Amino acid sequence: MADVLLPPRGETVTEGTITRWFFGVGERVPADAPLYEISTEKVDSEVPSPLGGVLVEVIAPEGATVAVGALLCRIDPDDPSSTSSPSAVAGVEPAAAAGVASSAGTSPTPAGTGGPTATREVGVQGGRASGRLLSPVVRRLLAEHGLDPARVSGTGLGGRLTRRDVEQFLRDNPGRAEPFNGIRKATARHMVGSKATSPHVLTAMEVDFDAVDRLRYVEKDAWRAAEGSSLTYLPFIVTALAEALVAFPRLNASVGDDELIVHGDVNLAVAVDLGFEGLVAPVVRKVGDLSIRDLARSIHEVAGRARDRRLVPDDLAGGTFTVTNPGQYGTLFQFPIINQPQVAILSTDGIARKPAVVVDADGVESIGVRPLGILALAWDHRAFDGAYAAAFLQEMKRILETTDWAARWADEADGA
Repeated sequence: MADVLLPPRGETVTEGTITRWFFGVGERVPADAPLYEISTEKVDSEVPSPLGGVLVEVIAPEGATVAVGALLCRIDPDDPSSTSSPSAVAGVEPAAAAGVASSAGTSPTPAGTGGPTATREVGVQGGRASGRLLSPVVRRLLAEHGLDPARVSGTGLGGRLTRRDVEQFLRDNPGRAEPFNGIRKATARHMVGSKATSPHVLTAMEVDFDAVDRLRYVEKDAWRAAEGSSLTYLPFIVTALAEALVAFPRLNASVGDDELIVHGDVNLAVAVDLGFEGLVAPVVRKVGDLSIRDLARSIHEVAGRARDRRLVPDDLAGGTFTVTNPGQYGTLFQFPIINQPQVAILSTDGIARKPAVVVDADGVESIGVRPLGILALAWDHRAFDGAYAAAFLQEMKRILETTDWAARWADEADGA
C-alpha cells in the first residue's frame, strides 16, 4: 500500500484545495494519468498519479484544503516491489516532491498542519452543528454565509452535508452567494495590494494599425492553415513593445527599497481569462529575442496551457511587464491594475475601422477608413513621470505605424 501526499507546488505555495478526483475508490489508476485537480493561489492544475494501481481510499475529498505533504489518498500498486520505499517510486528523497510515501512508516507531515487526518470529517468540538457532523469545508461555507445547517438537506453518507449541498442551497435561494475560488481569492488580494502599493496613472494613445493589417490580410489564411490559430494583432504589438522598452527601459522594472530595479530581459506576462472564472498571467520569456512568428506561437501555446489547467507555478514567475488583451470584446480602452512588483501594464483594446484624417507623403489631408485602436498604459508614478510614459507610447505608435511589416515578415522567414 502506498500513501499519496500533496507534493510541493512552488516555493511560495503551502496548501491547495482538491477540486476534483478523476478516479473513484476501487478504480484502477494508470501511472502518470491525471489523478486529481488542485487549486492553489498560483494556479489550478491536474496532478498525475505517481504510480499505477487501485485507488483504495480517498483521504482528502473534493473541496478539502490540505497542506503540502498531507496525505491525499492510498493506492494499492500493481507491483508492490516497485514501491518498497518512497524514493523507489519518485527517484527522490521521501520528503521531496514525489508525493508518495510507504504506508508502513510515518508519512511526512509539516509541523503545525495537524497531520493528514486534518482533512477528514471529525467529531471534535466545532465539527458538529445542530447535532450534525460537518467537514471543515462545509463548516467554512456555512460560516461565510451565516447559514444554519438545519436549513440544508444533506445528501452525503448518513445524511451528512456536503459542499455541493450547501452550494446548491445558496444557488436555489434568493440573493445567492458565490464563494470565491482559489484564483479569485488570490486575484482579489493581489489587486487590492497593488492599488495600495502603487500610485496608478493611466496614459492612452490611439494607433493606426493599417501597416499591420496590410501584412495580416495577406498572411492570415496561410497562417491559420499552417498553425491552426489566428494571426492576431498581439504579436505585432508585443514586437513594438519590446523594441520601445529598449529605448525606455524604466518601464521594464520593479520598485525596490528607494530604488528602481531595471531588468535586462523582457519577460512578458500575458493575462489569460479562464472562462470568466479567473485570470492568470503566464510568462513568455525573452520576447525581445523572438520573431513575430515565434511570438504568435508562444502566446497561443501558453494561453492554451492556461485554459487547459496545465500551467505549473514556474510558468507564472519572473514576469517583468504585463499585457492584457480585452480588445477581443471590442473595448474602447480600460484602466488595468499593475501586476506587482512590476511598474507598468499595457491594455490592448479593440481595433475597429473608423473614418480618420489621413496625411499623404506630400502633406495632403483626406478622409479615409482606417483600423484604429487604443493602447492604454497603467503605470506606477513612483518609477517615472508622465512625459516618460507618453514618450514610450509614442515610440510604440511610431513602430506600429511606420514599420514595413511585410518586409520584416519576409526577412524573418529568410533568417529562420
